[in-house]
Amino acid sequence: MHAIRPRLEKHDFPQLYRRTLETLQVNLGYLCNMSCLHCHVNAGPKRKEVMDRANIDLVLAFIQAVKPKTLDLTGGAPEMNPHFKELVYRARQMNVHVIDRCNLTILEENGQQDLAEFLAEQTVEIVASLPCYLEENVDQQRGNGAFRKSITALKKLNRLGYGEEQSDLTLNLVYNPQGSALPPPQNELETAYKKHLKNGFGITFNQLFTMVNMPIQRFGSTLVSNGQFDSYMALLKENYNPDALGSVMCKSTLSIDWQGHVFDCDFNQMLNLPLGDRSDSPIHLSQLDHSALVNQPIAVRQHCYGCTAGQGSSCGGALNIN
Repeated sequence: MHAIRPRLEKHDFPQLYRRTLETLQVNLGYLCNMSCLHCHVNAGPKRKEVMDRANIDLVLAFIQAVKPKTLDLTGGAPEMNPHFKELVYRARQMNVHVIDRCNLTILEENGQQDLAEFLAEQTVEIVASLPCYLEENVDQQRGNGAFRKSITALKKLNRLGYGEEQSDLTLNLVYNPQGSALPPPQNELETAYKKHLKNGFGITFNQLFTMVNMPIQRFGSTLVSNGQFDSYMALLKENYNPDALGSVMCKSTLSIDWQGHVFDCDFNQMLNLPLGDRSDSPIHLSQLDHSALVNQPIAVRQHCYGCTAGQGSSCGGALNIN
């Protein structure tokens, strides 16, 4: 694995500042049942980092005190954390909207047979990774058999009401480009996804989110190995869209890692960039003064061009640019 952060330190990205916190994004660990090529977390089946009960309780106490609108759960496969269901249940009891960033294949794993039903019972929004609607491309990016497992999982979710009209169960899909390219226009690709999945498999969903592959961790290291890192960074900068600056997710989101440390966003977490560039070591959630966050600077580096290239990109897909 190549060191990526030193390649991003020299930057000319504009300074950003925090607004009111709306979303708490929590990484429940790097353990995953898959090892996808585009993964910016470098997650996989051999990873052992998983958030423990003490930090789960800290997250719940923070939610109780701050009352963010949304709890956004990610990983790895967040569902593989042994405290996942309790965290979801207790957050929903506090009337917080919960998002599960699901790789779909986890729903077909042994021991997870009741997971889809649980998510439906708790009215959890599912943001599911399906990097293409073609089997060959998905399997190439995610491993043999990933596409078929994903289709089976999507059909299960549809049977529960996810992605159906008149349902309060939201199912959104995520597209990642194959390699070092920017995603196509989100609306056009969503139309193609819906047509292909409906006609081919009878599957429906709410929205498609297109996301730029971030040049960090596994994907960044792959770029370096292939001699494409500099050209990919040039592509991001050439397509810089200043109109996206107002909508980048870091302005209203806090990212918590599996050890309870706080970061400006999930990407900064993977680079170990402390909140607001305050010090060389990240601050822990137990030490955070959340009342002082508004108007504080956000740590930025060269990778931030990934969120402002073309249509803009965030955990909610292409940014709404007027």
